[in-house]
Amino acid sequence: MKDNLSAYIYFAGWRIVRWLPEDWAYSLAYRVADLLVKRNGKSVQRLRSNLSRTQPAITTLDLELLVIQGMRSYMRYWCDTFRFPDWSMDKTVGTVEVTNEHLLMDAIAAKTGVIVALPHAGNWDHAGAYFCANGIQLVTVAERLKPEKLFLKFLEYRQAMGMEVLPLDGRVLDTLTDRLNAGALVALVADRDLSRSGIDVEFFGGPARMPAGPALLALRTKAPLITAYVSYTDAGIHIDFNNVVLPNAGSDKEKVQEIVQMTAKYFERGISDKPEDWHMLQRIWIDGDFRDRA
Repeated sequence: MKDNLSAYIYFAGWRIVRWLPEDWAYSLAYRVADLLVKRNGKSVQRLRSNLSRTQPAITTLDLELLVIQGMRSYMRYWCDTFRFPDWSMDKTVGTVEVTNEHLLMDAIAAKTGVIVALPHAGNWDHAGAYFCANGIQLVTVAERLKPEKLFLKFLEYRQAMGMEVLPLDGRVLDTLTDRLNAGALVALVADRDLSRSGIDVEFFGGPARMPAGPALLALRTKAPLITAYVSYTDAGIHIDFNNVVLPNAGSDKEKVQEIVQMTAKYFERGISDKPEDWHMLQRIWIDGDFRDRA
């Protein structure tokens, strides 16, 4: 029942937000964000806790202002998502700024394949659509979620942008390896993995756990691994790429640990610069009352 209600709300949002004039749609999104902050539910409490760890010297007042900005950024993402099918090619491509774009484009030109690891920040779908619009084969992974019809809607949404979306299953690493060997861009959201297969890292001074997938693929294929932090601008998004240097020494386990830790450090840099665009409304640190998940 709860899953069906969630699907109904999303589908209604998809229709209503697309129908409204642009200014009205985003104004409504920001009003919803402010209301959610005022209600102070579990997701807002978690966002506040997460942001406070990224800004240890922040005052109580400034933290509350940052939470409002964070929820507005998060609702802007959903407003973008609902309205994206009506965007023109000029809007999709012309509202993107990129720093260090050569890190990606050089690998694409060399047909080595390239792995992009990124956190839940800004509008990562817009970033993916931008590269698909520039003729780049982009492959990503999606965990199958409930309700099924909502999962299929998001699958259709990303496929319409030109992305290939693979299910997260036991064969996905082999399939991603094949795509990289064929010269594709593999984009993986990589700032949270609370399962026992996640890699423990130091993140903003505390213990967190992040996925090993990007590191394993880089070691397996020798494809370049870069991080991307996507943040909002007034007109669209900014993408900041950074190169992760793969270690030469140590065991495979030690190399994976070092790579994931370097990735986390680049995530830290992006979040420190634009914390309001980090949409982490779930637990990420594993201290306190954390319990391992299988």
